[in-house]
Amino acid sequence: MPVRSPRPIRALTLARSNLEQVCVISCSCPSNLVHHTMPNIKVFSGSSHPDLASRIVDRLGIDLGKVVTKKFSNLETCVEIGESVRGEDVYIVQSGSGEINDNLMELLIMINACKIASASRVTAVIPCFPYARQDKKDKVSKGFSHCGKLMKTNEWKFRSRAPISAKLVANMLSVAGADHIITMDLHASQIQGFFDIPVDNLYAEPAVLKWIRENIVEWRNSIIVSPDAGGAKRVTSIADRLNVEFALIHKERKKANEVASMVLVGDVKDRVAILVDDMADTCGTICHAADKLVEAGATKVYAILTHGIFSGPAISRINNACFEAVVVTNTIPQDGHMKDCSKIQCIDVSMMFAEAVRRTHNGESVSYLFSNVPY
Repeated sequence: MPVRSPRPIRALTLARSNLEQVCVISCSCPSNLVHHTMPNIKVFSGSSHPDLASRIVDRLGIDLGKVVTKKFSNLETCVEIGESVRGEDVYIVQSGSGEINDNLMELLIMINACKIASASRVTAVIPCFPYARQDKKDKVSKGFSHCGKLMKTNEWKFRSRAPISAKLVANMLSVAGADHIITMDLHASQIQGFFDIPVDNLYAEPAVLKWIRENIVEWRNSIIVSPDAGGAKRVTSIADRLNVEFALIHKERKKANEVASMVLVGDVKDRVAILVDDMADTCGTICHAADKLVEAGATKVYAILTHGIFSGPAISRINNACFEAVVVTNTIPQDGHMKDCSKIQCIDVSMMFAEAVRRTHNGESVSYLFSNVPY
């Protein structure tokens, strides 16, 4: 026989009270509903990309956290978190763009400030990872004799003294107190191995595929081209998804940001060539590659890049190049670049970061985002 409660009236009263609370929550305004479904979450923005952070919180249906960043007269960075984060799941959005060193230091201070304020977990959302290109010791330098004189020209020392700065940045983030990293299109996916904490490396590929299908009419007669050997895996994946062919450009450098020669491997004649790369800085590589593709008979040339850094002479080079369009994502602010160059177009990836934050907060898998764009 079922055991009866010794105080049935009290039990019935509690049941009715709980039911009334559920009804009040479900019938209240949408903002209360959001806070009910996503409790204990705070999203803060650094000064590098406030527009992206605003888009992320708009997608999540929450308010951006209050934070004040300033510099002292000696240019030291000061951060003040303007609300309680005790027991909260904190996400800090800061991209590796603009004044990279200042923004990196600001991110580290914000992480540490939240951590020592008893935040439950601190996740750094870094759309463009800083120092990602310094991920290995592959530089070759001329050797010096023990007396300091330069050795003969044909004598090279392979004992490089180049730093692995990406590893240093990983260590700094971990020491500052980051529990989790969310980023996009790392220059080398092996950078994830520099961390002892979870790293979610999102891909811009789903958004790129969507843009190609919607904006390039002749995409079925296109060929996906990598401007260097390092991007071969990236272009083959996109070419397979579109069911088109791919080509490769082999380049040799004399020194950083200066390309010596290029060799095209593949047939681009009478096709639309789509250059795909993870980032473009001074744009010397992609502009040389575009000229090479036109010489080889390509009818049109597009460039699609995840991180449009566009430093130095990049904008003038793009304006003078033969591109139909140079498409970038907004992992880095692009408003100024788009004003200076009409060829630059932007893909919004804020929905991918917002969905990654939501899934991480709720303990769900983010692998869906590797091949799909959340709508």
